[in-house]
Amino acid sequence: MAGQIHNPVLTGFHPDPSIVLAGDHYYLATSTFEWFPGVPVHRSADLVDWEPIGHILDSPDLLDLRGVADSAGVWAPSLSYHDGQFWLVHSIVRTVASPYKDVDNYLITAPSIEGPWSEPVYLNSSGFDASLFHDDDGRKWLVSMEWDHRAGHNSFAGIVLQEYDHTARALTGRARTVLRQDTLIEGPNLYRRDGWYYLMLAEGGTGWNHGILMARSRTLAGPYEIDPAGSLLTTRNDPDHPLQKAGHGELVRTPEGEWYLAHLASRPVATPEGPRCTLGRETCLQRVVWTEDGWLRLAHGGHLPQVDVVAPSSARPGPAQVLSGTDDFDGPVLDTRRWSTLRTPADPSWLSLTERPGWLRLRGGRSPHSRFGQSLVAQRLRSADSMATTVLDYVPTHFSQFAGLICWYDTSTHYYLRVTHDEDRGRVLGIVLSDDGVYEELPESELPVADWPVIHLRARITGAALRFSASPDGRDWLDVGPVLDASRLSDDYGSLLRFTGAFVGLCAHDLSGAGTTADFDRFELRIL
Repeated sequence: MAGQIHNPVLTGFHPDPSIVLAGDHYYLATSTFEWFPGVPVHRSADLVDWEPIGHILDSPDLLDLRGVADSAGVWAPSLSYHDGQFWLVHSIVRTVASPYKDVDNYLITAPSIEGPWSEPVYLNSSGFDASLFHDDDGRKWLVSMEWDHRAGHNSFAGIVLQEYDHTARALTGRARTVLRQDTLIEGPNLYRRDGWYYLMLAEGGTGWNHGILMARSRTLAGPYEIDPAGSLLTTRNDPDHPLQKAGHGELVRTPEGEWYLAHLASRPVATPEGPRCTLGRETCLQRVVWTEDGWLRLAHGGHLPQVDVVAPSSARPGPAQVLSGTDDFDGPVLDTRRWSTLRTPADPSWLSLTERPGWLRLRGGRSPHSRFGQSLVAQRLRSADSMATTVLDYVPTHFSQFAGLICWYDTSTHYYLRVTHDEDRGRVLGIVLSDDGVYEELPESELPVADWPVIHLRARITGAALRFSASPDGRDWLDVGPVLDASRLSDDYGSLLRFTGAFVGLCAHDLSGAGTTADFDRFELRIL
């Protein structure tokens, strides 16, 4: 009896999935935006159990994100396997809150998913969500959306195709617009089957109206006919479905000829202001079939995703590595399969696991609003019911120095349980926050901790509620401050476009520039 795929297969912030089969394994790559390292890869032998195996953009020569805006950075990587090697096309977006996008598209290749990856080939800057199509005749084509910044014009100006010459390592010939729609279309991927070229498109914007639309043509350059049945996949008309915002997908074919669709979706939590998705956009899989007249359909019928999906007939469940929710900081380097940093890699200038063995030492960096030089490490929130704990050893001597446990969406919105120095009371613990860019201190939350030998910190998230607490010994806990609105750590809150998800992390800040150090012993992020 075939097993089941349970969605989402990648929980927490894992949007824009790109899937490929190479050898005996499937690989999933996802977007990372302003987080470093870029483009995590998960591996599976059966589409059921997935394990993290690292990141593709894992060095500064492959990825420079210094100063990029919140929710800019690495968008929609597209992974393919052809000619015995892996190909990755990815966009780096540097501007979002503007009519402009300032986007650069790159291509890198590698003989193995572990690398080494080639020097990036610059492709163009006309739009984002690019992918590479390997045609049966050996030619290669870049397909992407085109961005139009002009007032009175559709920003999503159409799907553009241009040939790529791998020998010259450059695009060649003219770019052709092969499809335009009044509705928003992006995220194009090309496939060839039974004499047809198929365009898989993300439609409707990556929010509640999101979906996947198919188009086809007998020739590569079009014209393309839109599927007369409309969206292949969407939850826009079913607000009670557990997998909302379903869209942006890629196809993979099993060795036995079965087809699966990787797509993103979100699991909202209820709030008085409506549903909000603190976990961001996650990765799901659906089984799909081709009809007699050559259109793609969900195997179970309709256009709604399923939570539980029939696995491939050849699925051979085996042990996949599952990362523990606890990091004791006993290794010499940060485990980037679980930890991410903002815009720049972890390096000895601000992070050490060897200066005090068994502890993570952070050297205080710039403010929580900075896009440069923050000393912050964080993990994705994977469940709306979670608890994070850590132990902090830190003695600040000035109000400009603070460190602690942070629940993070971006530089504009986060909740920070931090230890700092007060001129009258010495070391104090309290909550500061940023609410859509507005800084706020909660004086009622402040607690003198000068006589605590170390400070145990805890954040408990239950749906839309966040409660901080602290303890001198890890046994007797004191609530700190009021219950906070965790749902603000979501795509659906704030005045600007947002595309990531909630993180929980550790950080240290020193606005004087002295770089005072904060030591953390053990971090646990547990699903309740």
